[in-house]
Amino acid sequence: MKHLLPLAFSLMLTGVFAVLADGPADNLETNVRRVPPIGITVPDKDRKELEQGLDALAKEIENTRKAVAKKSDLLALLPDVQIYHKAVRYALTYQEIQKTNEIGLARQLLQQGTDRAKQLREGKPFWIGATGLVVRAFESRIDGSVQPYGLVVPEAATTGLPLRLDIWFHGRGEVLSEMNFINDRQRNPGQFTPPNTIVLHVYNRYCNPARFAGETDVFEALAHVKKYYAVDENRIVVRGFSMGGASTWNFTVHHPSLWAAAQPGAGFSEAAEFLRFFQQETLKPYPWEAKLWRWHDATEHAINLFNVPTVAYSGEKDRQKQAADLMEQFAAKEGIRLTHIIGPDTEHKFEPNAKIEVAKRIDAIAEQGRNPVPRQVKFTTFTLRYNEAFWVTIDGLEEHWERGRVDAEYDASMNHIKVATTGLTALSVVFQPGQYPLDITRPAVVILDGQSLAGPRPFSDRSFTASFRKEGKRWRLVDGAATGLVKKHGLQGPIDDAFMDSFMFVQQTGAALNSKVDAWVKGELDHAITHWRQQFRGDARVKKDTEITEADIAQHNLVLWGDPQSNQVLAKIADKLPIKWSAKGLWAGGLNHSAANNVPLLIYPNPLNPEKYVVINSSFTYREYDYLNNARQTPKLPDWAVIDISKPVTSRWPGGIVEAGFFGEQWELKPRK
Repeated sequence: MKHLLPLAFSLMLTGVFAVLADGPADNLETNVRRVPPIGITVPDKDRKELEQGLDALAKEIENTRKAVAKKSDLLALLPDVQIYHKAVRYALTYQEIQKTNEIGLARQLLQQGTDRAKQLREGKPFWIGATGLVVRAFESRIDGSVQPYGLVVPEAATTGLPLRLDIWFHGRGEVLSEMNFINDRQRNPGQFTPPNTIVLHVYNRYCNPARFAGETDVFEALAHVKKYYAVDENRIVVRGFSMGGASTWNFTVHHPSLWAAAQPGAGFSEAAEFLRFFQQETLKPYPWEAKLWRWHDATEHAINLFNVPTVAYSGEKDRQKQAADLMEQFAAKEGIRLTHIIGPDTEHKFEPNAKIEVAKRIDAIAEQGRNPVPRQVKFTTFTLRYNEAFWVTIDGLEEHWERGRVDAEYDASMNHIKVATTGLTALSVVFQPGQYPLDITRPAVVILDGQSLAGPRPFSDRSFTASFRKEGKRWRLVDGAATGLVKKHGLQGPIDDAFMDSFMFVQQTGAALNSKVDAWVKGELDHAITHWRQQFRGDARVKKDTEITEADIAQHNLVLWGDPQSNQVLAKIADKLPIKWSAKGLWAGGLNHSAANNVPLLIYPNPLNPEKYVVINSSFTYREYDYLNNARQTPKLPDWAVIDISKPVTSRWPGGIVEAGFFGEQWELKPRK
């Protein structure tokens, strides 16, 4: 290849080292550098050539779409072509070309996209059967964008036999455009390439520790891989380094049922102590902000390592060793001794001998594979966003963002299932076909917090489902999960949760309550569109309120911008929301606020479709200041807030925070304490 990125950038992506924040210089809210940084000015001649190349590739893509329109298997491969166009378009349009040699790279990627388009039209997409380094892409359900991922495909994949798959999470890269990611994925196999193993390198929406849309993308990329390659479900490994190590911690503790093994390396495991230690930041969080750290703090979920063999790695001299040290402490409180391989006399990289030891241990564990039906399950969560561990599903919490925990085990000799809970109001025991471990000729007995309950009979395919709900201090068997207006998996808030699934911005077209509200809403909508593209690498769907259809209401979380006077969709549901808003004022659970200077932000089940969210006047809630360190990329607002728009918009907040809080488990406004 003629146009390659420097070795340092390649090493950053694979996790040998990371581009770190600037310490105290990045703690100044009033002087925040841009992320991603503005790149070079592309010479007019080169810009014109690239623009012509983009136009030509766009025509190739459209011609290909028409040519394969009636061939669904080929049409499904169009994102593998589109990603080359998007990569160059974003880099050129938004001045994200950082170095002169990337101009040549852009030309190269346009040619690759053109070649793929031609091959797809001819019905010969060579890359589908290719081995080695392969770049693929999928269309995100979140925003309809095409998102890239890289593969290392072994020769064994051509046999059709199910193979082990390793998911690799990359390190922090503030210049990690799609263009640079694709280039690296076409030339660099990464840190670990075990034999007869597919390695999936996920993009995660740029400089994102696989959170929010980045988390959803991982599962969409994995599902996409499974469509084209045979994957052994019981030998999937998660691993990463630096920011990728933080991603690994989160995926390990939030989805413990899915992995044969986990290998987090030198990545932060929680927010507060890491920011104090590594970033030297003085923290003064709002109470709800500190509570929402529990979403991603792996330390709070240490018991979830119980069913996931985990091998942590740190360099002895690496400041980010703090993360695994802290996980060791929290795991020890649960009786778990964390395996922590330390590279002697080493900073933020893999020490060669330690790397060999890590690989040896992970390979041995992966060879054994995951046990999908462990006898014991131990699992904790603070949100129904993460509510499953093997054969136990948590259906209700006493209070979101307070600990819920389940300790369960089955005893084949006694033909019973014993479950102990803390902070739960509903749960289900579910064994998929072929998994039920007890005698299918006898009714199961479920001993739930010491109370014996007769469960339903299992089926002959060895499947079993039993749901229970707590009423007062007693449990009872029920027919499925609760219905009605309750917090449940995927509909539990906070505001940021709406952006983990398909969403649409709904723009006001009417006259606002006043000019201040109108100006603030327009400014925040522009900010939301711009920063969704910058940070989450997609073009948000935007429609006017007058254009919203029944299909939109059925398919998307609707993000309504404006007020009940200016937004027609908001006007239809305003009286069904717990926070009342009109020209007379804003009422939030007993407190009244002037409509002249105050605007509500909130998330709530959409009264027009209670299986989707409606969000009022907010995108994702962290802002420019938080881009500077990945540990800051946490929700900054809870389920609802009242914003004083007479206060300035800053790099941290959309205005003054008057009050904010969480709705109750029935989505009610909770009484003030």
